[in-house]
Amino acid sequence: MRLFLSIEGGDGAGKSTQAELLMTRLKATGVNALLVHEPGGTDFGEHVRRLVKGDVPRSPMSELFLFEAARAQLVQEVIRPALDSGQVVVTDRYADSSITYQGYGRGLDLADVRALNHVATGGLMPDATVLLDIPPDRALARVDGSDGSDGRSDDLDQARFEREPLEFHQRVAEGFRTLASEESGRWFVVDASAQPDKVAEKVWAIVSNLLVLRGVG
Repeated sequence: MRLFLSIEGGDGAGKSTQAELLMTRLKATGVNALLVHEPGGTDFGEHVRRLVKGDVPRSPMSELFLFEAARAQLVQEVIRPALDSGQVVVTDRYADSSITYQGYGRGLDLADVRALNHVATGGLMPDATVLLDIPPDRALARVDGSDGSDGRSDDLDQARFEREPLEFHQRVAEGFRTLASEESGRWFVVDASAQPDKVAEKVWAIVSNLLVLRGVG
């Protein structure tokens, strides 16, 4: 049976790192899995990603449309075909990021964001979402290296957002927690402040249980 997983969280939470570690674990257990990221994963999406990373001024709504356009292409070209073929699909960010970043963060009407998400995805939502939860100030310290790390962000597509003030990231974090509380059957919250290997073990415990329940592998 197919399984669609998303990994969400704010900048500096370690989503890309955990997605890669999860893929390594899935492949080691013989699971046919595919990793995608937003925005990107298609030729069109990569063009959008470069726009998102750039400094060209844009309104919050224009920004939202960029993400939705890339998402629509990714769903049609990559995600749906992979799921239809029986693959496990893991995505580094998905529609919930638009609700938190453009909705809670930028202040766009949440109903409008949800409506555009539905159009872009054709109603396709993850079977499960792992939220990597970490206080925004600690996450941003990872990004700029003030926590003693090398300062390398694994969220290259989100580089523009990293420059937003702490208050913006606090709104985003609160948005993620609100979504998780509203749909607790889909969301699994993991404390992402621990070392990556410890976080990876928690993520794997969640995913391996889902694989058993779904009869995957």
